[in-house]
Amino acid sequence: MFFDFVDELRVAGIPASFKEHLVLLEALEKDVIEQTPEAFYYLSRSIFVKDEGMLDRFDQVFQKVFKGVFSEYGQTPVDIPEEWLKSLMEKYLSEEEMEKIKALGSWDELMDTLKKRLEEQEKRHQGGNKWIGTGGTSPFGHDGYNPEGVRIGGEGKHGRAVKVWEKREFQNLDNTRELGTRNIKIALRRLRRFAREGAADELDLDATVDGTAKQGWLDIHMRPERHNAVKVLLFLDVGGSMDPFIKLMEELFSACTAEFKNMEFFYFHNCLYEGLWKDNRRRWSQRHNTWDILHKYGHDYKVIFVGDAAMSPYEISHPGGSVEHMNDEAGSVWLQRVTSTYPATVWLNPTPESQWEYSSSTELIQELMSGSMFPLTLDGLDDAMRELTRKKH
Repeated sequence: MFFDFVDELRVAGIPASFKEHLVLLEALEKDVIEQTPEAFYYLSRSIFVKDEGMLDRFDQVFQKVFKGVFSEYGQTPVDIPEEWLKSLMEKYLSEEEMEKIKALGSWDELMDTLKKRLEEQEKRHQGGNKWIGTGGTSPFGHDGYNPEGVRIGGEGKHGRAVKVWEKREFQNLDNTRELGTRNIKIALRRLRRFAREGAADELDLDATVDGTAKQGWLDIHMRPERHNAVKVLLFLDVGGSMDPFIKLMEELFSACTAEFKNMEFFYFHNCLYEGLWKDNRRRWSQRHNTWDILHKYGHDYKVIFVGDAAMSPYEISHPGGSVEHMNDEAGSVWLQRVTSTYPATVWLNPTPESQWEYSSSTELIQELMSGSMFPLTLDGLDDAMRELTRKKH
């Protein structure tokens, strides 16, 4: 297994020598880490990865080689963070959802039941409505359906988990991607407003010809370079349910980078909270305070959110509703602060517009955006740019 691991690392372009392999085996033999998959992941990554640019490749190799191996040796004990139990949340289910599945009740009851299941369950479980496993309608596990569950492992499919029990690793979007961006650029140009500012370092040919004709000698005129004066703040949702839209997001990101010279971008996951980041590899170590961003960039900036708005309604409406951390203030509070600071704000949604009405979280975001949500299509982009042009700071 370990030799396969080293071979796969080399195939992926990650230098993996025999010496590093021996270091890994020696560390395991001396029990320098806890016997958990997470500890083994970080140990092997620290040994083999010398360049942070290789982190994404390492994650892909690790998942490929060891996927499903650890579960064969029994379930790893899981401690539920106490901070997850601090916030008592009201249920947010429609009558239709309540008829489909009998929910467990309050937030505290949901988490208490999860603790009991972790203590009682002794093996992997597929399907059903009680145990932690895959498929089925149990509130715990993944690949199943429950309107207010706790996802443990796997990938989200319905965007309804109240909490996600896993560490996420997101990739940065590639702003050099050019495929399919031409039409997007054309749509974005509706927002451009040209102005001439700065030093006069460009030859004004027309003025030079006129001046020379009038004066009878060479009369050179210079002017500032003409550029797009529109300022844009771009907030990009990454990870989870946004993964299927990576190609489209990269095309949009590349087009925005080319069209808007005065543009700043930040990443978020699902909903806006108190912290944002610019590099997904350092999303926890190098975060930007959202308050600082709102104070740093003037009211004349145009704000564009890009996300599918698919999440648990808790993530928008309640403190502590984030799937990844204990947020002190609800996501709706932060979205309202942005729209109050920047009147010219729109939300672009890559999910087909015909599906929006089936998502309560999408309806909440639409309401917070005062209806300024547009599909991420060429027509939707055109309408969004018209809206931003119409709104004055």
